[in-house]
Amino acid sequence: MSRFWSSVVHGLTPYVPGEQPRLDGLVKLNTNENPYAPSPRVLAAIASATDRLRLYPDPRATALREAIAARYDVAPEEVFVGNGSDEVLAHIFQALLKHDAPLLFPDITYSFYPVYCGLYAIRYEEVPLDAAMRVRIADFQRPCSAILLPNPNAPTGIALPREAIEALVTEHPDQLVVVDEAYVDFGAESAVSLVARHDNLLIVQTLSKSRALAGLRVGFAIGQRPLIEALERVKDSFNSYPLDCLAIAGAVAAMEDDAWFEETRARIIANRQSLVQSLSELGFEVLPSMANFVFAHHASHRGADLAARLREHGVLVRHFQKPRIEDFLRITVGTEDQCKRLIAVARDLI
Repeated sequence: MSRFWSSVVHGLTPYVPGEQPRLDGLVKLNTNENPYAPSPRVLAAIASATDRLRLYPDPRATALREAIAARYDVAPEEVFVGNGSDEVLAHIFQALLKHDAPLLFPDITYSFYPVYCGLYAIRYEEVPLDAAMRVRIADFQRPCSAILLPNPNAPTGIALPREAIEALVTEHPDQLVVVDEAYVDFGAESAVSLVARHDNLLIVQTLSKSRALAGLRVGFAIGQRPLIEALERVKDSFNSYPLDCLAIAGAVAAMEDDAWFEETRARIIANRQSLVQSLSELGFEVLPSMANFVFAHHASHRGADLAARLREHGVLVRHFQKPRIEDFLRITVGTEDQCKRLIAVARDLI
């Protein structure tokens, strides 16, 4: 019934999420989910919150904002929470990135960014990564309204040091710089500590990856109060209750369980190092990742062919049919056994 569609719908090219198949025995390494179970404290907190399901949740998610603020040494008023970092980003695009000059972001990056630009009618320019798939801060020295930078970048996994982020923010005092830190906990340097002295910096993070809560849908932003107020105004004009009481309770428990967090991310980092070594021994070129995935290609095999053959053997990875990266595979860092299975299959194929 497309005759009822609005003009904006006709012009959209929606984001395509990673495949979520229901196949027994599949080694699922395609959507960067945490391979380990969430903190037991999270599960207990969610169970204890079920008696509040008949009530609307706190529209401000006060307990969660306080927990995030305590962890990052900011004020609760400098924290915004939403239904996953994708929703947080959507509000950022609508509230803060609609200006006359173009928005800048890398040409190889999270493919939701151009989708949001299409949805909210935002002009944008893609800034090419260099030949080594790295972001060069100097390349962003051009007229713009704002800059959006994932750090670590996705799908490359390469991260900039904090000092480079501060240089970018300092060089653009009149433009907002949004740093998407979805994968920062796996070895990169967060820029949250820079927020106090830069009113043009906004940090976005998620509990989907390092907290193993992709199914709970919780994301947040940290910035100075005027930026957060803009997001709240959009949120309250759209949906006053983006987080339900179970998500709030579980997310608070996740933010407070430092022991689980440190142990689990250390395991993933160790698994990543082992995976990189094993892939390299098979002849893959692997980009230096600071995320919970690696981005790799093999000179003797097309990326699409490898992805298809791995899937035939019960191993699912992510392949992007896009210029410059069509021969790369993005491989989530799984458990020790999952990584071994991937390597065993790849060895037979190669």
